[in-house]
Amino acid sequence: MKLKMMYSFLNSDISLIEKKLEETIKSESILLQQASLHTLQAGGKRIRPVFVLLAGKFGTYDINVMKNVAVALELIHMASLVHDDVIDDADLRRGQPTVKAKWDNKTAMYTGDFVFALALELMTNIKHPLAHKILANAIVEVSVGEIQQFKDKYRFNQNLRDYLRRIKRKTALLIAVSCQLGAVAADVEEAIHKKLYRFGYYVGMSYQIIDDILDFTGTEKELGKPAGGDLLQGNITAPALFAMENEAARKEIEKVHANSSKADIERIISLIKQTGAIEKSLALSDLYLEKALSILEELPANKASKALRDIARNIGRRKF
Repeated sequence: MKLKMMYSFLNSDISLIEKKLEETIKSESILLQQASLHTLQAGGKRIRPVFVLLAGKFGTYDINVMKNVAVALELIHMASLVHDDVIDDADLRRGQPTVKAKWDNKTAMYTGDFVFALALELMTNIKHPLAHKILANAIVEVSVGEIQQFKDKYRFNQNLRDYLRRIKRKTALLIAVSCQLGAVAADVEEAIHKKLYRFGYYVGMSYQIIDDILDFTGTEKELGKPAGGDLLQGNITAPALFAMENEAARKEIEKVHANSSKADIERIISLIKQTGAIEKSLALSDLYLEKALSILEELPANKASKALRDIARNIGRRKF
């Protein structure tokens, strides 16, 4: 079953979210609007807005309230991608030129700031102080995570705990907060919104680990960027960490630098696959996925919980 079919009962509300996204990024500055629209039209699964809406189904669901949270979370995600592409000097994302590639670094940084500010403006429509505290804390943690990722580049002596802490801040936290804020905006009781946070965290961890696996197993066409790009940029992910348990593989991986050739990266990808690192990484993803599914057993059974279960399983099996 395709991902969108799993939450097809939200189709009309998802359409409203898309319209709201386009409306929100309108600006008096033509350049800011064009750069923001370029990022928006590059696509994406919109998984964070979907989690916001599904979490809201556990409480008093009002799309006029929920859309503010859903759009805000997607805009924060978009802003982080624009900034990431500057830090990583990335020319492609989802097969399209990045903002920094199409324009320049300064335009990209200001576009990211602009989109981020729009998200905060939307959140002022949410009258729950707790929602703002949750979001502020998450943004602080994401920022810390971005700095740590930069510091960890080409640091080959890091361990699995370093990696897990980094991806929590990089990806899992914003997905967890999407689930929790959707519930808080719908006046869901504390015990439920905290469980939804934990579900989102576990799903987010599984999602990022799969993403890191696909960087080694996917094609450039599927990924929208060259395979092995993470390693080339110095980001040491689960497959590389597991592969480095093999001494011969470690010696080769530690030779990687920013100017490594495509042939060298392809050779190292092949070597990593031979060590069993992909299988170990998949097992790690499955561990988090099972934790996510177990949390759902503690939540009320409804159409939303079924959709969350289906989405979680889809994430664990995705190929790109």
